[in-house]
Amino acid sequence: MLIDAHCHLYHDRFESDRDAVVARARQAGVEVMVLPAIDVPSIEKALVLCDRHAGVHAMSALHPSDTKEATEADFESIATFCDDPRVVAVGESGLDYYWDRSFDADQERSFRFHIRLAMVKDLPLILHTRDKQGREEVYRDTVRILKEEAAGDRRLRGIFHCFGGPAWLADEAIELGFLLGIGGTLTFKNSGVAALVKEIPLEHLVLETDAPFLAPEPHRGQRNEPAYTRLVAERLAEVKGLTLEAIAEATTVTARRLFGI
Repeated sequence: MLIDAHCHLYHDRFESDRDAVVARARQAGVEVMVLPAIDVPSIEKALVLCDRHAGVHAMSALHPSDTKEATEADFESIATFCDDPRVVAVGESGLDYYWDRSFDADQERSFRFHIRLAMVKDLPLILHTRDKQGREEVYRDTVRILKEEAAGDRRLRGIFHCFGGPAWLADEAIELGFLLGIGGTLTFKNSGVAALVKEIPLEHLVLETDAPFLAPEPHRGQRNEPAYTRLVAERLAEVKGLTLEAIAEATTVTARRLFGI
């Protein structure tokens, strides 16, 4: 059995065939899908899918790119949704330095809010971190803010979503009690993710797709979907020199423990 720890199943790109997408995931062995939020409407859509499909769970958060126009009512809703038993994590939250840098202060305030919320609600925190290629500012800021807010509080744990380095970040993340989310970029020839992941103990890794984004080979450039978690698992098995069964068992146990499912 496999768990897709990060997929946007509510996305409009699944509107025409969502049930078929879920069916293909089941056929591929993906029995659990965890849906990250990007805004309040996405949480509401995710909760509908939790009721419609067994093994689907939701998160609650504002994506960092959606914090520029966020209101106090939005943050209040995020906190309230965390009390819903269908919500198993706070996410995805963090910092995004890839696009618009004009509201960095808003992103940081939101990020700190989500860190505190995750600790108060005792839920894992799912992190979005993105920077321009070759830059590491967002990762250093993320680690610094996590350390400032946690102050040794071991309730803080979660996943660095879409992990792709730098290498030092893996050590920092693990020290902070976070797992590393491994997705389609593992299959990209020149991404460098395989070399990084090879050195990281398996117990610190979980599988994800980020569907409908970042489809793995041989579907790169096309719509991603949860069934492709299996392709990520197969590639991870090759990198680690293990069987697919060993990868599935280890990552499933780790994800279940983190999400409490």
